[in-house]
Amino acid sequence: MSDAVKPEIKPAETTVNNASKGGKGTKGAKGPKGGGASYNINLVNAKDGEVVTRFPPEPSGYLHIGHAKAALLNQYFAQAYHGKLIIRFDDTNPSKEKMEFQDAILEDLELLGIKGDVVTFSSDYFQQMYDLCIQMIKDGKAYADDTPVDQMRQERTEGIASQRRERTVEENLKIFQEMTEGTEEGLKNCIRAKISVTSPNKALRDPVIYRCNLTPHHRSGTKWKVYPTYDFCCPIVDSIEGVTHALRTIEYRDRNAQYEWMLKALGLRKVYVWDFSRMSFVRTLLSKRKLQWFVDKKLVTGWDDPRFPTVRGVRRRGMTVEGLRTFILGQGPSKNILNFDWSLIWATNKKVIDPIAPRHVAVIKENVVKVTIEGGPTEPYTEEKPKHKKNADVGTKQVIYSSEIYIDQDDAETIKDNEEVTLMDWGNAIMKTIHRDGDKVTAIDAVLHLEGDFRKTEKKITWLAATADATPAVLVDFDYLITKDKLVETDDVADFVNPNTEFKTPALADLNVRDMKEGEIIQFERKGYYRLDKPYSEGSPAVFFTIPDGKVVQRYGAKK
Repeated sequence: MSDAVKPEIKPAETTVNNASKGGKGTKGAKGPKGGGASYNINLVNAKDGEVVTRFPPEPSGYLHIGHAKAALLNQYFAQAYHGKLIIRFDDTNPSKEKMEFQDAILEDLELLGIKGDVVTFSSDYFQQMYDLCIQMIKDGKAYADDTPVDQMRQERTEGIASQRRERTVEENLKIFQEMTEGTEEGLKNCIRAKISVTSPNKALRDPVIYRCNLTPHHRSGTKWKVYPTYDFCCPIVDSIEGVTHALRTIEYRDRNAQYEWMLKALGLRKVYVWDFSRMSFVRTLLSKRKLQWFVDKKLVTGWDDPRFPTVRGVRRRGMTVEGLRTFILGQGPSKNILNFDWSLIWATNKKVIDPIAPRHVAVIKENVVKVTIEGGPTEPYTEEKPKHKKNADVGTKQVIYSSEIYIDQDDAETIKDNEEVTLMDWGNAIMKTIHRDGDKVTAIDAVLHLEGDFRKTEKKITWLAATADATPAVLVDFDYLITKDKLVETDDVADFVNPNTEFKTPALADLNVRDMKEGEIIQFERKGYYRLDKPYSEGSPAVFFTIPDGKVVQRYGAKK
């Protein structure tokens, strides 16, 4: 029987809005079962059967847990109102986007139980957006600007109008054509919306809406040399595709007025916006640019590195789909900005894996102590034992009994001469003589005492038969990639890199480990939960990643 812990992937549990037809808000709507968050957010003009939400990831990196929250919430409200969810790839920056990322995002969404009613691409609407940009220029609501980037940024900050702001419509159209052709003159320019120069909301200070890029697009190739920015693209495509409610993270709040301006300026259908808080964790990077920096510097193994907050990364560390969904949906669509400690999400995950994780044994190889047991079996023998004492459905495992066993040095150091201890899943033994070399225990002579009462012993010790079946393994623990709880925009990530983040401890595990497959989750008794990242093979140890359980204690770890 497989040891794998693979919880069933379930769709989000929803309760339909009782207001039903024509009702406002989500009065009466409850959050997912078991979640403490309120989902009664008064979703404006939300009508049962007519709500359309969207999740618009950019295919420039892998899905991380912040994206997962946005996707799950958009799915939740689409289902709650018997509406529709659009998965739309915001593929308007060919310099960063790849098919690799696009495919991975779809795979991760499916893993999370999220499947859009339709999958679309912003690039499907390049022509419509291009035509709308021309319309905006003709209406005097946009202009071409060749101001250098740094100067433009400074002028926007200081509320200074660009010298190009009053160009004529004819001149702006001519330059936009140059941009379209990717000429030398075109490459110097961008198109800016003509909104305001001095607005207190700096998002309204003439934002860029089109720019040149000669990099071939991963879907449209070299057809286009000009691309819309997110701020121009998003409201337009939302309106065209029939989105009724755009749910997005609160970091976009200042751009909501800009979003509305674009729709009004172009005469497009109104879309309602709801902001919810971004899910942030201490000492964790959710910026794809910063995560890419770690990948490029080879400080991690890739986007699925177990230290990464990507869906693939946390899954590789041992996060279950059910644990991830439960935690995220439990936070709900609140606007409150919180910086979570990872212990919270791992504690949620523990509730998923503890009832079904098979129990096994491992001892730390360094300074392992051999115990010779008088009265033990003359020859090693094997018995079938339950993998989980409280869940028979998990199956059975083989336990080898021998007159010579291994125990951890940490346990051996606490034992006194003639002390009676309990050998877990066997019985009591009297530790007659403790052999030491300085502070270290080198060996123990013991006498089996099966008639002893385990309730009267102070120490319950895990052990492993000292036979050739003891399986080489490596237990790997991890620390945060950065040393600061929360980086700000002006921080250089290179200044806060944690130099020691991976810790490897050689161990010996029971023989059942030899049959385990990659991805299986188990508990090594008295050590914690682990996910098998690399199966055992002759000459190559099994590699297990520690799964945090919500406690802030690192049990094992020797620097790599």
